[in-house]
Amino acid sequence: MQTLVANHPLVAHKLTALRDAATEAPTFRRLADELVTLLAYEATREMRVQPITVQTPVGAARGVKLARPVPLVVPVLRAGIGMLDGMARLLPMADVGFVGLVRDEESLIASAYADRLPTDLTGRDTFVLDPMLATGGTLETVIGMLSGRGAATVTAVCLLAAPEGIDRLAAAFPDGGAVPVRVVTATIDERLNDRGYIVPGLGDAGDRLFGKI
Repeated sequence: MQTLVANHPLVAHKLTALRDAATEAPTFRRLADELVTLLAYEATREMRVQPITVQTPVGAARGVKLARPVPLVVPVLRAGIGMLDGMARLLPMADVGFVGLVRDEESLIASAYADRLPTDLTGRDTFVLDPMLATGGTLETVIGMLSGRGAATVTAVCLLAAPEGIDRLAAAFPDGGAVPVRVVTATIDERLNDRGYIVPGLGDAGDRLFGKI
């Protein structure tokens, strides 16, 4: 597994504002959307392309276009929905699937309650959207689902990550495995606390995006 931390002043600026407990939900949603677009730029860097020649007003120009089949973007419900527009801004042609997982607060084990994914992902680049890579259980489950259906690549886009989650995914999906796995994040924080929350983190991303349920 590869891990990319997007080291950029705009990324750091927006992430700092997201962390601030005084940032209200409308501003939080806007900042998350903008931050995801910046992360998506890095996440799509290794997408497969094919050569093409187009006619400009003054002559022929060689270039590339994204190779088919079209990519699949997978927000993890519910917080991942807040990241979808930022990703779709760069990949408007992508298909969108959904996965819903819930984490038991005692065991910290994630279990699926919704699966809206194609049964065959052969040859497709896939992108998983989940704001927080904490214990890694949710992403390990989702990446396993995509890999099992034949995805060519899986890239997880996360606003924040914890070292424990990174280590778990690296152990579950080592380099040279069945499918190349990457994690793209704005930063790797210090640690998890005893409740499995990222420290210093930014709180519960779903609650800050959509309100408490």
